[in-house]
Amino acid sequence: MSDFIPHAFKPRRCLLLRMIKNIHMRTIYFLVFCCVLIFTSCSKEKNYKKGFSVSPETKTSENDKNDGISQDTVPLKTRANSVLLTGYPEYRLTTIYKLNYDKKEEYYFTGNNRFYRNYSDLGHSNENQWNYNFMPGLQAIYGYNLVNVSLKNVETQNQKTLFEKPVLIKTLYIPSFTKDTLFNEPIKRDYYMISAYDDDTNSDGYINMKDLRKFYVFNIDGGEKESLIPENYSVISSEYDCANDFMYVFAQLDENKNGQGDETEKVHVFWIDLKNPRNNGRQYD
Repeated sequence: MSDFIPHAFKPRRCLLLRMIKNIHMRTIYFLVFCCVLIFTSCSKEKNYKKGFSVSPETKTSENDKNDGISQDTVPLKTRANSVLLTGYPEYRLTTIYKLNYDKKEEYYFTGNNRFYRNYSDLGHSNENQWNYNFMPGLQAIYGYNLVNVSLKNVETQNQKTLFEKPVLIKTLYIPSFTKDTLFNEPIKRDYYMISAYDDDTNSDGYINMKDLRKFYVFNIDGGEKESLIPENYSVISSEYDCANDFMYVFAQLDENKNGQGDETEKVHVFWIDLKNPRNNGRQYD
């Protein structure tokens, strides 16, 4: 084909080809850079193991043994992260994180609040305004080594922590500050829910993700803590049923009673009425 191109156009054609080639190579370099960045970020995140020692006298944590980078502060030190608004002006929550230490870089650090979001069309229509919350009326918060939540009544100035001692919180559900609707009906929750590892159920000396994960509900004032899932179960995941305003919780039964979930053990499903979480039961055996 080049034999039929006038000589005057050949330099422009070559220049265009070089430009395309350079753009192509830059794209490849950029993609390679992104892959490397993602890989290294994931690798570093994997090095930081979630959890902490249950004994203040244990100076070497499981993290030390596994990765040699992060370690427990002894005794366990914590640090407030940020204040969360709720749908009730008098109640504000403060997330509390474990203060971690990076031995390699020699610095202290904490996790940060992150939010589970719902981007489905169902939650963002004329009838449904979930404001990207995880479920209508409920924000879902998580973070690396989130170990407790402080509740403050700004009118009475009373303050309390939802747990008496540090736990490893997987997800914190709080009444949303936004005005959410479900099928044109305003939704306002008057409780908190928390899934957490709160006991060294497998007796290995640490509270971490190898233990059984529990699920609790608290009144809006932080009182009357109640388990939503029976004993000897470990929460795995959940789903939302918008037609009934139910939450389905998948939980694994600790059949051999070794304090941890094993792959071959049965998984049961429980329903929770989000209008009143204390109204709940088993969906599937």
